[in-house]
Amino acid sequence: MSESYDLVIRGGTIGAPEGRFIADVGLRGESIAAIGLGLAKGRREIDATGKFVLAGGIDSHTHVEQVSAGGLLNADTFESATTSAAFGGTTTLVSFAAQHRGLDLRKVVEDYTVLGAKGALIDYAFHMIIANPDAKTIREDIPALVKEGHSSLKVFMTYDLIKVDDEPLLDLLLAARQNGALICVHAENHGMISWMGKKLVEKGYTHPKFHAISHPRSSEAEAISRLIAMCALIDQPVMVFHVSTAEGAAVVRQARGEGLKVFAETCPQYLFFTRHDLDKPGMEGAKWMCSPPPREASDQAALWRALALGDLQTVSSDHAPYRFDESGKLSAGPSANFKQIANGLPGLETRLPLLFDALVSKGRPEFGERGLEAFAALTAANPASIYNLAKKGRIAPGFDADIAIWNPDTEVTITDAMMHDRTGFTPFEGYTVKGWPERVFLRSREIMADGALHAAPGSGKLIRRPGGWAAAPSGRLSPEFNPATNFGASLT
Repeated sequence: MSESYDLVIRGGTIGAPEGRFIADVGLRGESIAAIGLGLAKGRREIDATGKFVLAGGIDSHTHVEQVSAGGLLNADTFESATTSAAFGGTTTLVSFAAQHRGLDLRKVVEDYTVLGAKGALIDYAFHMIIANPDAKTIREDIPALVKEGHSSLKVFMTYDLIKVDDEPLLDLLLAARQNGALICVHAENHGMISWMGKKLVEKGYTHPKFHAISHPRSSEAEAISRLIAMCALIDQPVMVFHVSTAEGAAVVRQARGEGLKVFAETCPQYLFFTRHDLDKPGMEGAKWMCSPPPREASDQAALWRALALGDLQTVSSDHAPYRFDESGKLSAGPSANFKQIANGLPGLETRLPLLFDALVSKGRPEFGERGLEAFAALTAANPASIYNLAKKGRIAPGFDADIAIWNPDTEVTITDAMMHDRTGFTPFEGYTVKGWPERVFLRSREIMADGALHAAPGSGKLIRRPGGWAAAPSGRLSPEFNPATNFGASLT
């Protein structure tokens, strides 16, 4: 029989959001050509009997080679970050082109595009962080850049140097609606956080653990509620980043139940850590500092339920790598107060193994017998759909052959030394997980096999994408925006 495929992965258990089944996967060119039993011979064959054949992970919230608002460059380059991603089974990431105040958005996107093209080993796209919502940014740059395929914007509702207040946020929501872009938001009440932080420091409570207290849990629910009210006014879909509290998840659940087009994510740090992880001797707790901070065990349970119910649709890493030294976490000195310590955790490489262990190996009770299906949806299919990453996120004919072969029997204890990013530590050191990716393919090219990398810097591809269905207005006009009820005014 003549060879019909470049590669056939035989006999593995394919995991999809709709179910699981044993089949062969035939690859031709950069795509999945066929799925079935007894496929014709390939030029190369891999026996995946007893293994899981899953879509490569999509990490839709990562900070790579990014300068913070305070001027601190994080630890990873596109080369190191995407290397780490590949070893963890992730084949596509969405990072940020981060505008700061006074910067030209087009130049920002051009600069990050150069960095990605030089270093990325996996495929990538950009969210555009908007911190300078002036007339040029809103009227010229956003329309042009969205047309060029950068169709998601990120806005911060807190942090002094990059926050966007309500009125300019409404301008951005309207610009997103008019140009077919999705708005992604860090939603916390800035006043509450600023006020609490000052009170704590004034009274001498400066240890890293007090970071968890400085972000009141009510600040999240309040900001999400305010954001959703603005989105409902304009009829503009929104993605709420890194939900950390039961109350925040409940606000999202209510909005979705009312038919509003609201999406939301959480991250492993909110599913596996609590505020007590910051309570370490000396400055050690800084390794667990991120914003929002980890909360309580009851919040972990609420977030798992929200994922199972579909209130939260994705789990991203929010990879924000700062070394535990003077170049990163301790840039303000070894005795810095919590307000002076860089926020963020590394997580590109550990995200999928942690979730595989929880959902597939251990089987979270919220998901019943559908842990593998949930894993496939939350880590690949859902982010591909929401962010319109065409041909990504599924094991299906015509899709990119982005595939990870997982050995469900491999037990790994996570250590700092085994990580491939440049942070120098992982907050998950000591966690033992069952299930690990042993082979990873990007568009049919094997980029990682048995602990060895087989990809060159710059071999990843920039994905340009229109906004897609998730960014489209729902058509539920508020009375103020409906010409039938606002005396005929056309505001959109």
